Amino acid sequence: MLPISHRRHILRAALATLLLLLGSTAAHAIPAYARQTGASCADCHAGSYGPALTPYGMRFKLNGYTDTDGKGHKIPLSMQLIESHSAPARGDSSTQLSEGDLYLAGRLTDQVGGYVKIEADHTGHNTYNPRLSNVDLRFVAKDLKVHGKDALLGVSVNNSPGFNDPIGALPSFSNLGPSGVTGTLLNPSSPNSLANRVIGASVYGLYDSNWYGELGTYRALPTSQQDRLGYNVAGDPGRLSDTGYFRLAYMKDMKRQFFSAGVVGLTTKRQLPRSGPSDDLTDLGYDLTYQYLGNREHIVQVAYVNILERRDYGSAPVIGGVQARDHGNVHDQTASVTYTFKQSYGLSVSHMKSTGSNDVARYGPSGSPDTTSNVLTVFWTPFGRDDSYTSIANLKLAANWFRFTRFNGRGDDIFFAPPGARPTNAGDLNAFFVTASLAF
Repeated sequence: MLPISHRRHILRAALATLLLLLGSTAAHAIPAYARQTGASCADCHAGSYGPALTPYGMRFKLNGYTDTDGKGHKIPLSMQLIESHSAPARGDSSTQLSEGDLYLAGRLTDQVGGYVKIEADHTGHNTYNPRLSNVDLRFVAKDLKVHGKDALLGVSVNNSPGFNDPIGALPSFSNLGPSGVTGTLLNPSSPNSLANRVIGASVYGLYDSNWYGELGTYRALPTSQQDRLGYNVAGDPGRLSDTGYFRLAYMKDMKRQFFSAGVVGLTTKRQLPRSGPSDDLTDLGYDLTYQYLGNREHIVQVAYVNILERRDYGSAPVIGGVQARDHGNVHDQTASVTYTFKQSYGLSVSHMKSTGSNDVARYGPSGSPDTTSNVLTVFWTPFGRDDSYTSIANLKLAANWFRFTRFNGRGDDIFFAPPGARPTNAGDLNAFFVTASLAF
């Protein structure tokens, strides 16, 4: 059985993940990009605020964030403020300015551009923790020809595998990934995830406007550097070596519709803790997306992501008199459907599931890390379109309901409370959030 202190740590991690997923609506529809291109936020994002990309937005990202209207140099700077009201099923409700962000985003030259987010999260008692969030810096060579077909070739330096993907369906970009006591490396909701705590570079290319490929590598930042960048070292992903990342996708833009199918993989040797034995971890997944864009009055977006991680552990310790398994797997799945009316009003439903190999020593008496959750979001974006009152600011109002039906392999008493103690049920992790996000 997991020690009580460890179970409490898992609960705190789960609640922190919940707040990060719903208390933050990481804006990718950045007004600095709109000013640079002369296009509206709705050209790149179906809901005018993000994060889901339209084919136009995917091309802008592939081109290294360098497209411009040619009307002089624009300052590549934006800001975002998020006010939120949270009402957890178990705990006190609160209303606060939950996040403030600074974006350095846009074009430097014809071939160099980027996206850098500096985030300040509310940590209580009127204090905020600044940290370096997503980074994606690019060099791109455009207008190439290969066998008579259009092509481009680029390099991306980034700190989160999958965030730089053009389709925007992978967990690091979509902010959708099942949270639980474990999870895949490519899922930023997993404990000790790679997101924002690694640095890497990849070479990517697009051929004939349809075929996308990427190959790269990553290493974990030293714990001292993670601390300086605003991250608690308890979430350290560990020491990584022999790390490789690949992505291959077919994308088809049919103007009124869009379809993509892709595969993604990540393999590494990880020491967690850093002085401990090395585990061999391999993620392999696939994703499918479909968009009905029509004339932009009714937009439907569907996405499914399926990632399996195989784990060959470097040791099999005896915990609570039970020996841990020397190998296992974790399986993350996310399905989402979003409907947007007139690029302003929207409804999004997501179903997330994380499962894993049975292991009593690693996961406690249930032996199962299985977690199932759902997110329902209703939103309104009054700005961001060509006919909006303003194009230099954007606003999104959203109501979010996060619901757990299973956590740590159970629906009731998920952390095995001792006799006389109040049990924690999966439903106790549920929460309702109302957020107002302003970008300018």
